[in-house]
Amino acid sequence: MASDANAACPIQLAVYGEARSGAEIDFTPTGSSATITNTFRMILDNNTVLDGIAMWTEGSAGRPHGSLMYKCPTGDVTGDELAACTVWEGVIYSADEKGVVGLLPAEGADAPKSLIFPDLGPSLEMSAAYGPAGFSKVPWDVFALKGCQE
Repeated sequence: MASDANAACPIQLAVYGEARSGAEIDFTPTGSSATITNTFRMILDNNTVLDGIAMWTEGSAGRPHGSLMYKCPTGDVTGDELAACTVWEGVIYSADEKGVVGLLPAEGADAPKSLIFPDLGPSLEMSAAYGPAGFSKVPWDVFALKGCQE
């Protein structure tokens, strides 16, 4: 497994882990979406799964705006319904092995050594996903690259 993490892995196949809670992020290819640049799942303890996406904002100061959602309805969903099931939103940052901070790359680029989800823990702790019916171990904001899917 350690040798896999050293080889170049495209971001859409990357697997990240957070040591304190054991949480994991699995990226998947997005497909043909015009707006979504990255698709992933965050797996927390008790098999709680959050669906994640990133969309780049427009303009010269474009940022990968990430959203994590918990048990969102499918089909035609209103903005209010989407807001109600979104448990974290923010810019997703990356860091390389030297600690240089950047932004989450779009699909096709090599996966960075770590990803940073600012204020992830406090947002998740206040969400419906936390508690007796969901997860109990709150992850920290930093996830490290731990492998590449086949």
